[in-house]
Amino acid sequence: MIPTTFRAARLASLLFALAAPSIAQPASSASKLVFPNSGAPGAQERFLYGLAQLHNFEYQTAAEAFQAAQKLDPGFALAYWGEAMTFNHAIWMEQDLAGARAVLARLGANPQERAAKAPTEREKGYLAAVETLYGEGTKEERDFRYEAAMGDLSRHFPDDPDAAAFHALSILGTAHAGRDTAIYMRSAAILEEWICRLPDHPGILHYLIHSYDDPVHAPLGLRAARRYGDVAPEAPHARHMTSHIFLALGDWDGVVAANEAASAAGNRMRGAHGQHARGCGHYPFWLAYGYLEQGRPGDARRVLEECRAEATSEHALGENDPGYDPDRSSLGSYVAMWTRYLIDSEDFGGEIAGWMIDPGPRPATRLGLAFARGFAAARRGDLVAAKAELAKLEAARAELDAKLAIDKPTDRSPQQRTEVLALELAGAIAVAEGKSSVAVERLLAATKIEGEMPVDFGPPTVDKPAYELLGEILLASGDASGAKVAFETALARTPRRTTSLLGLSRAATRLGDEPTAARAREELREIWQHADRIPAEVSAARSN
Repeated sequence: MIPTTFRAARLASLLFALAAPSIAQPASSASKLVFPNSGAPGAQERFLYGLAQLHNFEYQTAAEAFQAAQKLDPGFALAYWGEAMTFNHAIWMEQDLAGARAVLARLGANPQERAAKAPTEREKGYLAAVETLYGEGTKEERDFRYEAAMGDLSRHFPDDPDAAAFHALSILGTAHAGRDTAIYMRSAAILEEWICRLPDHPGILHYLIHSYDDPVHAPLGLRAARRYGDVAPEAPHARHMTSHIFLALGDWDGVVAANEAASAAGNRMRGAHGQHARGCGHYPFWLAYGYLEQGRPGDARRVLEECRAEATSEHALGENDPGYDPDRSSLGSYVAMWTRYLIDSEDFGGEIAGWMIDPGPRPATRLGLAFARGFAAARRGDLVAAKAELAKLEAARAELDAKLAIDKPTDRSPQQRTEVLALELAGAIAVAEGKSSVAVERLLAATKIEGEMPVDFGPPTVDKPAYELLGEILLASGDASGAKVAFETALARTPRRTTSLLGLSRAATRLGDEPTAARAREELREIWQHADRIPAEVSAARSN
């Protein structure tokens, strides 16, 4: 049964929200939230805005709003709880323990002193949970204890949607070895109970998308994806997040629209903080990939050029780059985007393939650049250059794998990715040498490793999907039947990826399987409605 005090507080908070003056922000996801608390009425506007941005993963904006609430009500315990929560990024397995503890210390010297400033049982429960999150033990131990604490809080207050949402997020934060379907479905099960009751709650929508953003479960996330951007129009991450579902379904128009909106919203937010607009980063990377899949390399090049300008400018970002995250380094982002452009445009001998840039000291950036340059050289038949880049890749791989073993000891997928890339480049070199059997052997090993990797959200983690490359090698060597199976397997992992669809069409045509070839060509025509150009084999008259 719902505690009477909570029900009454929720009603009072709702009445306050209806009577309060409008927030001095754009149409905001904060208006969708009702979160009873004991803070001063004057601090509620800032607190609710911070809570919404916490759910939206706009952590800097959320922290600023919670700090503003603290200034308006210095004893407002949950305003400190909210700011402390901005230091934990559960989905990304990141946590600033010292920063979070410093926030809590401003509320009180110890957990007992802090708890005394939370007037209600529910508020004490939220504080106790965050004390567990930032308490003693390893991060993994604290993640599991925090999940248990949020589960207890949610069960004790079953009518609290935010407790349920944060509990679901805490479950996702226990997937330390990479995406685990059982863990993600536990989160989804909690959120599904709420989405019909509160279809506009930003946290419920956001975390449900995260729970479903893989090719198998993405159809279940469409309802949330279609609403979330409109519910939180002020949040760049919310605008982008919808594309997790669209990409997993191969809806390239949806991917492009979402990331155009996210990039614009992100630069508006950066402008409001006095920061330069970004040409690199997460949203432009996804946007460029969407353009490439739509058959619009001209637009993808425009985004790439904007990122290149940033990566070589005095405003380049990278001071917080841990060594393997292109989202935090302009240079790393540029290399990832440049690699994506070369692989998917297949313009291995054009002007862009010749663009040179110093990769800097980071092993991940050096590895990515070596793979792209080596793969392009192998496709051009330049074996000397390809083998030189393979040697650079192996050197960077050894350094990066040692770093990953320390930084991400429970998640082997980043190291598996480096192994796959090395095998792929070796296979591409073997093809250029005319050693098809050796190339197939390398790629079969690569597909085995890639198959063991958890399916991750977003553009392919392995820049050239191993099954796709295997299909191309088999098709070139005359094994159309094996190629067809490889392309079908690739499409199961990356739905409606156009390079794999084109390969499937070609393999099926050689086999005389016209129904399969026609379906693949029809999908390509649908995807490439606004393409810069369409291959003649696809643009030909529709089959009966």
